[in-house]
Amino acid sequence: RRNIMDPVLLIAGCLDVVLITLLRRGDCPALLNTSTTAGLTSAITSTKPGMDRVKRGWVWNQFFVVEEYTGTEPLYVGKIHTDSDEGEGNIKYTISGEGAGSIFIIDELTGDIHATARLDREEKAFYTLRAQARDRLSDGLLEPESEFVIKVQDINDSEPKFLEGPYITSVAELSPIGTSIMKVTAIDADDPTYGSSARVVYSVPDGEKFFAVDKHTGTIMTAVADLDRETQDRYELVVKATDMAGQLGGLSGSTTVTIVITDVNDNPPRFPQKMYQFTVSEGAAVGTPVGHVMATDADMGENTDMAYLIKEGGDLFKVTTNVETQEAMVSIKKPLDFETKRTHNVVVEAVNKHVDPRFVDLGSFRDQTIVRVSVTDVDEPPLFRPAEGTVLEVQEDAKVGALVGVVSARDPDVKNKPVRFTIDRTTDQEMIFHIDPDTGAITLGKILDRETAGWHNITVKAVEAENHSMASQSSVSIRILDVNDNPPELASPYEASICEDAKPGQLIHTISVVDRDEPQTGHRFYFTLAPEASNNRHFTLWDVKDNTAGIRTQRSGFNRHEQNVYFLSTGTLTIHVCGCDTDGAIQSCNATAYVMSAALSPGALIALLVCMLILIVLVLLILTLKRHRKGQRMAEDEEDMRDNVIKYNDEGGGEQDTQAYDMSALRNLYDFPEAKSAEPGPDIRSLPQWIQTSRLNGTALRAGAEASAVASLGVEAVAADFSLFKGYIKKKVEQADADLSVPPYDSFQTYAFEGTSSPALSLSSIHTLSTTSEQDFSYLSDWGPRFRQLAGYYAPGNLEEEGS
Repeated sequence: RRNIMDPVLLIAGCLDVVLITLLRRGDCPALLNTSTTAGLTSAITSTKPGMDRVKRGWVWNQFFVVEEYTGTEPLYVGKIHTDSDEGEGNIKYTISGEGAGSIFIIDELTGDIHATARLDREEKAFYTLRAQARDRLSDGLLEPESEFVIKVQDINDSEPKFLEGPYITSVAELSPIGTSIMKVTAIDADDPTYGSSARVVYSVPDGEKFFAVDKHTGTIMTAVADLDRETQDRYELVVKATDMAGQLGGLSGSTTVTIVITDVNDNPPRFPQKMYQFTVSEGAAVGTPVGHVMATDADMGENTDMAYLIKEGGDLFKVTTNVETQEAMVSIKKPLDFETKRTHNVVVEAVNKHVDPRFVDLGSFRDQTIVRVSVTDVDEPPLFRPAEGTVLEVQEDAKVGALVGVVSARDPDVKNKPVRFTIDRTTDQEMIFHIDPDTGAITLGKILDRETAGWHNITVKAVEAENHSMASQSSVSIRILDVNDNPPELASPYEASICEDAKPGQLIHTISVVDRDEPQTGHRFYFTLAPEASNNRHFTLWDVKDNTAGIRTQRSGFNRHEQNVYFLSTGTLTIHVCGCDTDGAIQSCNATAYVMSAALSPGALIALLVCMLILIVLVLLILTLKRHRKGQRMAEDEEDMRDNVIKYNDEGGGEQDTQAYDMSALRNLYDFPEAKSAEPGPDIRSLPQWIQTSRLNGTALRAGAEASAVASLGVEAVAADFSLFKGYIKKKVEQADADLSVPPYDSFQTYAFEGTSSPALSLSSIHTLSTTSEQDFSYLSDWGPRFRQLAGYYAPGNLEEEGS
């Protein structure tokens, strides 16, 4: 082992000399701070301007140790020596620092250094130590402590590793050759600055024909242009990395790259069958599905989206696309008829929605199939011709039994069963028309009148003779044609007025006529007076020639007292004679009512009698109810314990005057609670029902109106006469204060008090004139006949007669 390493040490020493030379020239200043400069011989001195050359005392070479040494004996590293050592053995060498004493040991006498442990450069590339030369006897330093480095020399003991593998990536199918997919990188832990241990090259296994890798960069590329996802959608590629630049003996590592082939729209839709057969009944409703078809597409995702359309046979059928399932549903577009056509061939086409222009040259991205639809027969109801209905015409003067028209219906089935016709009587309740059940001929059952109904709409039913459940119906519109069977009529009853002093030839009124026959606007009317009025010397008729006529006076001087109404046409043209002022404005007409053209019908008379009878019954009920209420009031009056002072001979409203006060408040006073106060006073229950008081100027005072009466009369003596009522009122106030159920207010009510300011006093009795009065009532005779008798009562002569 020692002999093998000596050449290596010799080469290392030469390298040191070269490094020292470069350092002194300043070409490699970056290496001055490295620990490799410690292994220099002491014979080389440094020279600086202004300083003397100093001779170093240490003598050694730079030390190297090969990693991964597996020998049984310690590995010789190198030797340290000082030039002061003369070989007498009085100098002791020691080392300290990284690995001193454990990894590295030194011979104290000779200065030889050995490595005792296996070193790994990938763990630690160099060790920094310090050397000491001591006097063996005094243990004193003979030389300044010096630092040196032991470098671990690399060997190719680490293979390349893919730290990020395994990898997964993707590439689109049909990509061109050389399309970059991804880049992989392998890491070699060996020293990249020493030899080729860390120079890595990439490769793929021999026989790989789909993918390639750049040996220097590790970029994976496609090697073929026909990658087809539909054939194979995933590839497992092994990439190998070899150090020593791929030379023999280099170490290698590998990784796996999964390459997924992504889809492109390079496949058209394809129907698995070229023909589909379905069956549907001819009675199926519009929109009924006939069947489903589906084209397949080898692509994925949106590249499989397709639309369906009908290329042939789209008159009776339609196709819709289910966007989720990519199915095509063929359905009925129009009603089918077994008798017309029993088999239909529908050409359905499937088309890709997203066509990639790069692959158009691959072919057409669409496919077609034939959908054959067989129609089955069902029993159908009769079919009218025309199906939308029939319009017939008939003259309004047609006779009963006359032919109006014929409706036609037949059984659409192959058997063509007999059909029977009927009229839906809900549309012809008056049975104006009849129909022949076998032929469908419609005849007239009643006389027609166009002016009453110009059109008749009926419904005709047709049923199979052998199966009444098979029925259909059609509308028949019958137009009534007009004949000239109505005379012209005045548009409305006309009324006109003329002044008594009307002049001859004066236009009184303009009239127009209507004719209920057709055409409404095309008639030409001619006007003449009625035969009964043709000899009339008062008025004349003037035809204006535009379907209107004017009424003019034929003479002057009308007298409304002799005749105030003239009838030129019975009940339709009435002329009133009226009084007018000097300007011709009508003032008054003696005509009271218009003469009715016809008497009341029996129905109107019965209705009037019924109304009158109802009014009589209502009046009787009201009278009975009032009498009944009056009896109740009289009964209540007998029990009414209201404390009122009433004067029966006054002219006031009396007890029945309940408009000014709520009598219910008084009626609540029937039962008074016993007074809790012990103060003396009159008992309310002991008061009489009516108390007569002296007549004061014909005035009666209500109980509870004491203060108002005294103020109005101005009589002080009356206060003494009402002492009884004062106590009564006081008692009432106390009870009201203690009772929470009474109304929350006090009220004074005066009944029939007329005051003292009337000079005529009361007019209710003639006896009021027994007292002398300064009022003269003779002016009453000037007020008219209605007041003459009243004026006579107040004449002075009448008083004398009464006195006698």
